[in-house]
Amino acid sequence: MSTLDPAHLAAVISPLRRTLLAAARAAEDLPEIPDAQIEIIRALPAGVVTTPGELATRLGMSRPTVSNLLRTMEAAGLITRTQRADDRRHVTVAASAKALDLFDRFDRASAQLIAAAAATLPAADRDALAAAVPALERLRAALAAHRLDPSPSTPEDTP
Repeated sequence: MSTLDPAHLAAVISPLRRTLLAAARAAEDLPEIPDAQIEIIRALPAGVVTTPGELATRLGMSRPTVSNLLRTMEAAGLITRTQRADDRRHVTVAASAKALDLFDRFDRASAQLIAAAAATLPAADRDALAAAVPALERLRAALAAHRLDPSPSTPEDTP
């Protein structure tokens, strides 16, 4: 049985993510979009419309930060802002068709790159990667929950 080395896992995940991002950008000739803007677009899949305040809360960002990001993203054509019909002082935001297209292309390129690279690995490594995906999804969710509620808890703390 192996013991998780959190520092080693973090040291592998970060460069893996950057390598995949750079390779997918190159494969699809995609523009460089800052991470914070990527988070916003990921939070606005097709058909999702929300307010800047709700977006800030969901992403754990300050409202002024989200407002500044949205202003920049609107200028780049990545989001659309619409005044609410019931209260013209408030706006809703959605990812633009341009942003959704960029992310579809990125996701497609990423999947193809991972498939090609994984095909060069031994079957045991591919099996280990497949088995790790659900645990990585739970780890991401735990990290997101911790960001929203940073009070320490352990499995023993829960009933």
